[in-house]
Amino acid sequence: MAGGAADHRSVAARVFAIADAFERGDELTLSEVSRRAGLPVSTTHRLLNEWVDWGGLVRGEDGRYRVGIRLWRLGARQPTARRLREVARPYLDDLLDATGEHVHLAIRDGLGAVYLDRLSGRGAVSVISDVGTELPLHATGVGLVLLAHSGPGVFDAVVAAGPRKFLPNTLTEERELRSRLAAIRATGISVTVEELTRGAFSVAAPIRDAAGEVVAAVSIIAHAERKDEPQFALGVRMAARGISDALRSDAI
Repeated sequence: MAGGAADHRSVAARVFAIADAFERGDELTLSEVSRRAGLPVSTTHRLLNEWVDWGGLVRGEDGRYRVGIRLWRLGARQPTARRLREVARPYLDDLLDATGEHVHLAIRDGLGAVYLDRLSGRGAVSVISDVGTELPLHATGVGLVLLAHSGPGVFDAVVAAGPRKFLPNTLTEERELRSRLAAIRATGISVTVEELTRGAFSVAAPIRDAAGEVVAAVSIIAHAERKDEPQFALGVRMAARGISDALRSDAI
């Protein structure tokens, strides 16, 4: 059909075919979307432009398309994402009570970490993250956790995109990132110090579903001078374990 055969599908069906092409969260070229959707390239290009104008898709500088924040926000209202927030909230509340700092719940969206929930103490360090915000995988605690547990194609795409060096501590070189992700998988946590925001450090850990797959990450972001306090790593580990156990119980 992408080669030019008659397509008798309705306009709505063609629009849904574009959406279905991104069901695995991939970043796709025009030709890849055309092939997956079974649509001519010209039709695909027109529909992609409409998706981008609406905010459902984003076109990167490399010409690839990925799911945009507006479509994500609609998806976040669906039962699975809503249930994840509901299951996680008591553990986020506990972390907030224990630290008085920022507590985050995030998932991966393409090459970014999107924040599903955020709780903040009155004296918490100033940060740019908020619910619905998308931040780079390589420069955030939750993002590094999610990247460490993603497929090699995601890592390759991050490197190919040219990771931005936000601050002197931000790691951007491929070898450095590979080593860091291996350490995260070995230790079960990610620790960042002033890599995206001056004066802030974070501790993050993975959340696993009933199948053992990493589906989200939880983190604390606190003032950098508190980075050596042991309760942060312990609290994040316990929260991640508790949320993971709750998700497994929820699936039974």
